Amino acid sequence: MANFYRETCPTIKNILLLDSEGKRVAVKYYSDDWPTTGLKLAFEKSLFSKTQKTNARTEAEITMFDDYIVVYKFIQDLHFFVTGGDEENELILATVLQGFVDAVSLLLRSNVEKAEALENLDLILLGLDEIVDGGMILETDGNVIAGKVATHSVDDGAPLSEQTISQALATARDHLARSLLR
Repeated sequence: MANFYRETCPTIKNILLLDSEGKRVAVKYYSDDWPTTGLKLAFEKSLFSKTQKTNARTEAEITMFDDYIVVYKFIQDLHFFVTGGDEENELILATVLQGFVDAVSLLLRSNVEKAEALENLDLILLGLDEIVDGGMILETDGNVIAGKVATHSVDDGAPLSEQTISQALATARDHLARSLLR
């Protein structure tokens, strides 16, 4: 039964978030098409080289690249990519891309730039997990994705051992600020 779903449901090969130099910010591969890290990096570099001169800032662009359909969009210094097989529907891939872009924008409080993305990398990676699981699309609504990620976040009152690094640093910063203000 699981094979039936894999054969009939649209699937994603990878989701990439690269900076303005083509370097990784957050990437997830859901296919064995690139079995080694070297092949993955080569794919990312080639894809970035092919798309960097396009103007994908206002709307998503679609291209065929190495027998894959790639939908991409640029926001400030971040480049968002969603890759599917050559038989996938471009509109579905574009919907996944838009959901990813919307979720990242919400999670970064509309400050979509590399520095902010790196500070909140844990939230972006959780967002990717909410969008796709094993290549199968789970959710495409940016609001729903960001909401699920927000519910996964640990509150400030939790012990430091249960917080992510960025949450622990934020908690420590808050405690320091409060102690200085006393």
